Amino acid sequence: MSPKLREELLQQVALLPEEEQKKVLAFVKGLVPTVGGVSGKDLLKFSGAIGPADLRTMTEAIEEGCERVVGRTP
Repeated sequence: MSPKLREELLQQVALLPEEEQKKVLAFVKGLVPTVGGVSGKDLLKFSGAIGPADLRTMTEAIEEGCERVVGRTP
């Protein structure tokens, strides 16, 4: 970041109330890509850890619960 951009950003944020500054900080943190994580290769050891019957139960629950608007009256 250029020094000029950094200074302008700091000046503008300083004009905001503290609660708004916290929102700006949260927003900026959300823009920064997360570093690290786990590779798919490392997750392969968990393959098959959930049995077929449990997978069917989970699938049915997802299918029943998805795309349903809760608390809405026609």
